[in-house]
Order: sequence, then C-alpha cells, then structure tokens
Amino acid sequence: MLKGKKIVIGITGSIAAYKVPFLIRLLKKEGAEVQVLMTHIAKDFVTPLTLSTLTERPVLVDFYDKDDGSWFSHVDLGLWADLMIIAPLSANTMAKMATGVADNLLLTTILSARCPVYFAPAMDLDMYKHPTTTNNISILKSFGYKLIEPVEGELASGLRGVGRLEEPENIIEILKDDLGQSLTFSGKEVLVSAGPTHEPIDPVRFIGNHSSGKMGIEIALAFAEQGASVSLVLGPSNIDVEHPLIHVIRVTTAAEMFDQCTSIFPQMDITVMSAAVADFTPEVVKDQKIKKEGELSNIRLKPTEDILAALGKMKSKDQLLVGFALETEKEIEHANKKLKNKNLDLIVLNSLQDEGAGFGYDTNKVTIFSKSGEQQIFSLKSKKEVAADILHVINSLSE
Repeated sequence: MLKGKKIVIGITGSIAAYKVPFLIRLLKKEGAEVQVLMTHIAKDFVTPLTLSTLTERPVLVDFYDKDDGSWFSHVDLGLWADLMIIAPLSANTMAKMATGVADNLLLTTILSARCPVYFAPAMDLDMYKHPTTTNNISILKSFGYKLIEPVEGELASGLRGVGRLEEPENIIEILKDDLGQSLTFSGKEVLVSAGPTHEPIDPVRFIGNHSSGKMGIEIALAFAEQGASVSLVLGPSNIDVEHPLIHVIRVTTAAEMFDQCTSIFPQMDITVMSAAVADFTPEVVKDQKIKKEGELSNIRLKPTEDILAALGKMKSKDQLLVGFALETEKEIEHANKKLKNKNLDLIVLNSLQDEGAGFGYDTNKVTIFSKSGEQQIFSLKSKKEVAADILHVINSLSE
C-alpha cells in the first residue's frame, strides 16, 4: 500500500527525532521513496548524514545550497509528495503551522503541499496539555491535517505522561490503515489496455503507430494507487510497470490483445480501453524478409477484430466500460457515434489538433462524454493528472 509512494518527512527540534531513522527504514522496506526536510535545530538531535544514508537522498534544510547556489523549490517538493509526515512535531513548529508562518523550507513546503499531511507531536506532558497546544492541534485538524497522537510513557524530562512520539511501527500501521479506508476503488477488478499493437508484415517489419502506452499506464497506476486490482494488457512498450496491484499482460498484435481482453473481461468491474489498436493487419505474413528488389507492389490488409465492440456486446449491467477516441476531424461527432454504437458508459476524446496531446507526449488534453449526454472538457495536463480526472468521472458514475 505504501509501495511507490513519495513521502516527505519533516523533522523538527525534539529529542524524539532519534526515532525517525527507524521510521525511514520501515518506509523504505514498504517500498516508499522518502525525502527528509529538517529545521536547523532538528540537526542537533539527529544528523543529516544518517538520514541521507538511509533515504539515499540529500537532506534539505535551507532554500538553497550555499556552496553551489542550487535552489530547492518548496512548490516542487509539495507537488512531488504523495504524503507528508511531520514527525516529531515540536510545539514551536506546530504554532507556526497553525498561523501560516513560513520562515523555513519545511514550513513553506507544508503550505505548498496538495497531498495528505500527517503530524505527530512530541513534547513534555505539560506542553502538550497547554491550551495553546490544544488549540493549535484543533486548527491543524480543521485544515484537514491528520493527527498521530502521542502516547503515554517516560519523557525526556523524567516525568511520565502523554507526549512521547508514537512508535515507528505503529505510525506505519496508522498510515496503511488510513490509506486502506480512503481508497476509492479498493476491492474492484479493473482491466486497462494500453500501448500500440504491431501487425507483422514479415519477420522484421510491421504496421504500427506512435503510441507509447503512457496514458494507459498512468490510468492503471491511478487505479492501483486507489486500491484496485488491475490487469494491464500492454502492447509493445519500453515502459516498465511495477506495482503490487498491477498484473501486466504483454501482447504484440491486435489478435493477441483481443484474446486477452475478452477472456478476462467477464470478471472485471471496470474496463478502460485506452490502447491504440491497429484497425488493419496484413492478410498474409511472409515467412522471409521481403526484398526491396522483389515484385511486391502492395500489401493486402484485412480489418482486425473490434475489441471494444466485442466487450460492449459482452457487458453486463453491473460492468462499466470506457473507451478512447483519437480523432483528427469531426471529433465530437465520431466520439459520440463510437460511444453509442459500442455500448460504452464513457468515451475519452483526444484530438491530434490539440498541441501537447496525443501520442508520445507526457501531457494530454481530453474531453469525456457520457451516455447520458454529459460532456466534460479538461485543460492540457500531465497524463498523471488526466488519469486522476478520468478516475474521478468513473467514480461519479458508480456512486
């Protein structure tokens, strides 16, 4: 569940910082990527060298490197993170977070974050019980930040009470339980097709297209991040896909993709056919390489089997089927025709007329049509963001 997650850990001035290396090791063991941000005083409690060794990343404290002038963007860090954990959180930094003070890299990154933010206070019991602290915790929770409550035990002061940082093992379990409850597509079986198909002419040549598979792969990853069990039927692509909830089925031709998709479709709750499947394939595949000086004047083609139409005929009332349309003209007319004729619930339209959209780009611009007649137009975005938009529309249909 934490595999592949990009996690920022913010460390502030507390003796409990000694527990953070153990937390990092557990997160890395789960397969997470970890970036540490520290306040200056936090360096007195745990060394950046230890933390950078464990994370395999430089620890960031200041906005820029004084030696080479490199700038560390709090905006980029906030966008990079899938999750932020402020642990341990001192009373001082908590007060700054509650009032929007932004006087160091950690605080500005928190303000820039679009991901869930968890905070784990650690301080002496009287500080934790003080009305100011109680009020600041309430403020942070009102922002949507999630409290990892300190536990009771012996404190650095020699007193005993509530104020100890939660143990790293328990923090991991809290994160996993919380993420598990909030996963939109947990328990769903999802089929995604992606990439091109290559239709062989002879042993060395084929008919294909420029699809990279990036869009479909981002959709598969988005579903997996939301708890779905994903079968990704992937045409020829040089992109490696690694996620514990994604089963990659590699195919080459349209016929192979047809066989794989139709065989597993009946078990699927949601299917998104984003692959750029060849419409035609050679009638005859030569056993030997065709020579330039040969007498061949043409290659006779035959239509490939229409995978999306076949799935539309198989679809039950409890299944949701999404198609893609890449058009160069009469885009809306063609997309709506495909939506109706192939019994789809949604169709995602891209146009090659839109700059930055289509094959090979890391960005895309789509319009989503539903069978109820609704049309949603989205601006040019990264394909990861487009995948999130598609999942949001799909989820709205199944609510």
